[in-house]
Amino acid sequence: MIVVGLNAYHGDASACLLRDGELVAAAEEERFRRIKHWAGFPAEALRYCLAEAGARLADVDHIALNSDPNAAFWRRALYAARHRPDPSLVVDRLRNRRRRASVRAELDMHFPGDRFAGDIHRVEHHLAHLASAFLASPFSSAAAVSVDGFGDFASAAWGVGEADDLRIDGRVFFPHSLGVFYQAITQHLGFPHYGDEYKVMGLAPYGAPTLLDEMRRIVRLEPGGAFALDLSFFRHHREKIAYRWQGGAPSVGTLYASPLAALLGPARAPHEPLTQRHRDIARSAQAMYEEALFHLLNALHDRCGMDALALAGGCAMNSVANGRIRARTPFRSVYVQAAAGDAGGALGAALVVWRRQGGARRFVMDRADWGPSFGAPQIARALEGAAPRLAAGAFTVSTIEDMNELCRRVARAVADGKVVGWFQGRMEWGPRALGQRSIVCDPRRADMKQILNAKIKRRESFRPFAPSILSEFAAEWFEEDGAVPFMTEVHQVRAEKRALIPAVVHVDGSGRLQTVARHANPRYHALISAFRDLTGVPIVLNTSFNESEPIVCAPQEALDCFLRTNMDLLALGDVIVERGGA
Repeated sequence: MIVVGLNAYHGDASACLLRDGELVAAAEEERFRRIKHWAGFPAEALRYCLAEAGARLADVDHIALNSDPNAAFWRRALYAARHRPDPSLVVDRLRNRRRRASVRAELDMHFPGDRFAGDIHRVEHHLAHLASAFLASPFSSAAAVSVDGFGDFASAAWGVGEADDLRIDGRVFFPHSLGVFYQAITQHLGFPHYGDEYKVMGLAPYGAPTLLDEMRRIVRLEPGGAFALDLSFFRHHREKIAYRWQGGAPSVGTLYASPLAALLGPARAPHEPLTQRHRDIARSAQAMYEEALFHLLNALHDRCGMDALALAGGCAMNSVANGRIRARTPFRSVYVQAAAGDAGGALGAALVVWRRQGGARRFVMDRADWGPSFGAPQIARALEGAAPRLAAGAFTVSTIEDMNELCRRVARAVADGKVVGWFQGRMEWGPRALGQRSIVCDPRRADMKQILNAKIKRRESFRPFAPSILSEFAAEWFEEDGAVPFMTEVHQVRAEKRALIPAVVHVDGSGRLQTVARHANPRYHALISAFRDLTGVPIVLNTSFNESEPIVCAPQEALDCFLRTNMDLLALGDVIVERGGA
């Protein structure tokens, strides 16, 4: 049985494909369209998934979407009757429902001559999130939590997964939302783009929680683990907030209302400098988010008594909070899959439909490489296409088919302070570069952050870079042990180790680590092992292989990024391209 999952008509559009309950392929549309957070119908991601599976659309038995327009129908109707929202908001919601109903038309348009004859299933948004976490986790039983902005009239849901079954025990409904709270603060701080919340998380350690009392006026904790917003600080409950995509790029209108400026001070324009007040707002908002999340988690643990937690939703990408769950709650094990945000809802929807068709739970996501791979012939064609630019510059091109020798040579370049593009195997699923489409550098150099920003990234100075560490050494370098394969948790670097890896230690002594296991990514593990052999440090600096664009997908995109930046070396499969090479 083939089940396709889709996240469509929303930011981070994506597709995945299950065959007999096992994941075969998964990818975000942005990687093919080359527009960050691409929204709309994920036709190219679906095309890739079918090709990877060796299937046609006609072979697909079921398509699952991670949204059900009929979910919480009576609650929506009651809210509309009580609050009489702006008529344009109602019209906009109806228009969205019509658009989401056009899946067969989209399939006919994008796959002419390959007709889908199976069933289309709508899976409630937060059920899809919960399923993406628990049903793909290694846990036989666990508490499951989904927290995000909004989906199908809810912003959070929680419940319990046991064996093959998953039940939802509670929800927080519109208009209350931790995701909306965090996004509104993000906008107030002058970060207007879709997905900018991670910037607030990076800025927070530079501030102090001096405005936590003010934040507690905005977010109120309620009995049983729930939370509520003081709606006087927001617009989304009474006005139409523009959500649109121009050419695929999603944007969201202003969520906060004028009383927020009276409480926190005037909003920062994107071009204005960051002050200590802005840093303190960021830290206070992060503290408030954590307070509300741990309130929910502690109440859930009191009811279910389980030691394991599966977490999903856009807010599950708050790696700082995730790294504190074991310290601030009784949960002892935490699982966050590689694409915990809306893209991952495609996987959750597909898993729900697989189970509803009687399929047994059999898939565990312990690796992230579910995207396209490119063999030697495709790499050779990309190099041929770039030949004039390579000939015009001082580049050397060499092929090293022995993996260990390739890793030793790249590790030597990293140890020598060079910036390396690392393009290997299948592309990652989710927003993190995890050793398939990464830029790799020496974490020992205190100036490496500045070098990277000067050569390639050109991003805000307060944003940290991440450490990839051999999993067998994590306990020696970080204060918490445990697998973090998808870079979804921030942990404290041990005090005695911080001076050894200054390029990946944030201002508060933390690092958003990725533990690299040999079985999950043997080539990346070999590279870091070779670097350790040279330096004694089992860690490399890892950042995404891109420059103001989605992470590179294909060899020609890797070459383009390499050639237009000042990257020193590119490892493209078995081929090494070196700038000014020996």
